[in-house]
Amino acid sequence: MRIYGCLLLVLPFLVTGCGGGGLDDGGCDGGCVDNNDFLSAGDVQNVMARSVREADARGANATVAVVDRVGNVLGVYRMPSADTSVTITSPYPVDGGLEDLAFIPASLAAISKAVTGAYLSSEGNAFSTRTAAQIVQEHFNPGEVGQPSGPLFGVQFSQLACSDLTLSNSDAQRGPKRSPLGLAADSGGFPLYQDGTVVGGVGVIADGQYSFDADLSDDDFSLDEVIARAGAQAFPSPDNRQGERITLEGKVFRYAEMEPGDTRTSGNPPALGSLPGSTVAVNGYFNGTIQAGTVLGQPASGIRADNTFFPDRDAFVLVDGTNTNRFPPTPSPTGDLTQNEVQILLDQALAVAERSRAQIRRPLGTSARVTISVVDSNGVPLGVVRGEDAPVFGTDVSLQKARTAAFFSSTRAAADLQSGLTANYLQSTLSGGAPVVDRTIQIGDYVSALRNFLGDNTALANGVAFSDRAGGNLSRPFFPDGITSAPHGPLSKPQGEWSPFSTGLQLDLVYDNLVGHVAFVAGIGPSPGTGCSNISRATGAGPVDPLANGTQIFPGSVPIYKGNTLVGGIGVSGDGVDQDDLVAFLGVHRAGQRLGTINNAPDSMRADRIVVDGTRLRYVQCPFKPFNDSDAQNVCQGK
Repeated sequence: MRIYGCLLLVLPFLVTGCGGGGLDDGGCDGGCVDNNDFLSAGDVQNVMARSVREADARGANATVAVVDRVGNVLGVYRMPSADTSVTITSPYPVDGGLEDLAFIPASLAAISKAVTGAYLSSEGNAFSTRTAAQIVQEHFNPGEVGQPSGPLFGVQFSQLACSDLTLSNSDAQRGPKRSPLGLAADSGGFPLYQDGTVVGGVGVIADGQYSFDADLSDDDFSLDEVIARAGAQAFPSPDNRQGERITLEGKVFRYAEMEPGDTRTSGNPPALGSLPGSTVAVNGYFNGTIQAGTVLGQPASGIRADNTFFPDRDAFVLVDGTNTNRFPPTPSPTGDLTQNEVQILLDQALAVAERSRAQIRRPLGTSARVTISVVDSNGVPLGVVRGEDAPVFGTDVSLQKARTAAFFSSTRAAADLQSGLTANYLQSTLSGGAPVVDRTIQIGDYVSALRNFLGDNTALANGVAFSDRAGGNLSRPFFPDGITSAPHGPLSKPQGEWSPFSTGLQLDLVYDNLVGHVAFVAGIGPSPGTGCSNISRATGAGPVDPLANGTQIFPGSVPIYKGNTLVGGIGVSGDGVDQDDLVAFLGVHRAGQRLGTINNAPDSMRADRIVVDGTRLRYVQCPFKPFNDSDAQNVCQGK
């Protein structure tokens, strides 16, 4: 078991040496990856063999998945008596959402864990699915009553199969790839490192439950985690990058309860083919043949250096199979934003990030590495750019954030949500081999709840500017955030119905597509349609889904205006939520100074003018002294 103590305060300053795992990482700070940093097919077999050997030594049966850094599934292995399906559960009783669904293929749980380990990590930080559990619950830390919610509250519902940014298995060897259950908070998922850089992730499911740890005060045994830990030892994360070496709000992150010394096996494993079980095909994810991964930054990974639009920046873009930029700076179909305006917005936001001090990276003083997305007022993507080594999860999340800010700031938001949309909650078990609807949730009811809560019958139709921080205030199970005696926010489920698997409007908007995709992969339902929210907004360029990859409810976005007119949104994700706010807000401000045509929302329109029972919504929260090259303070004030 990991021992936490005062040593944590000094370890970040002891970074020396060279190499891949252990205490040394070669001083990697975001630029170490080279053409040799990928998982070969033999490497994938090694990782899976180590996990299978550990499970066998414990008399357990596991499903193991390995992915590369951009989510390509490189291998899935099932032991002979391993569960073919798992149940989604909470440590406390909850009625609704994804709770108690018992037909989830075990392979999808393992894949989601592997993707999470790879996507949350970078050369500056190694996070696991246990870390994910710590940062998505109703208190940070979980179990500390009275504390606000986790900093990445809601991130679990990203990377979804219905997203128009993440790719399917048919888009061979390009990423970022989708995660079938979103990001996992169930222990048993770790990143894999080589020479200090992330090359993939491993995920294990062996206990039949897809859940999360709701109490960090105890040392609990996790079968999934110890088996995954054994596999990850083939490509261990650097000790000085693991979560417990990184602080936030005076607290350390958790990386693992199960340490390498807790495993029953060690050393090189026998050949995978000599161990019990076999690889298994997973519809839409893995064809049954183990394959090699890609090198991040090379076109085959779907992410490469920009060579056109951002010559003065450390910029990377998403590309397709012909090495063509998927989301170059593009004018809005409405004509509200020009290509030049989009390009300057992305450029200036990236410039802010490059100056800013990262929150969740080592070594200390490293620049923030983020992904930035710009959309028009209908949520149409107009451009996406990344910093080198930005964590991959932030790619889809930045687009979610941009769309969320543009959508909830629109005068059409209420009408869109009241257009007859539903979430059809399924029964926990199958009937006649097929899912059956248990009850139906009316999405429009959230509009009524919000208007009653705010005492404003025009809410979501009156043009109030909502950042993700402001909308997130209304999406927590307590308002004010963390105060357990307080009522739930109007966009959240109440206590007794809320959990990380049942958040409220965020999940309900995508529920049918998320569960429908899982049922399709399991062979018990048809393939769902495209677009995550099923909203169809009429525009001059044809109907669009303004929330085509879902919503996000933790900070890092603002709407974009020309004067008092909403023209789009900008979303940022990657290196700390206050840094995300900073990059989004100052990016718009500085682009406006350059162009003279765009601006942040006027003060009088911002959601922080809204006060409920003495509690004011927040708009943005920027770090006090954020820059590495300046002592400037309160840099967002008055803008």
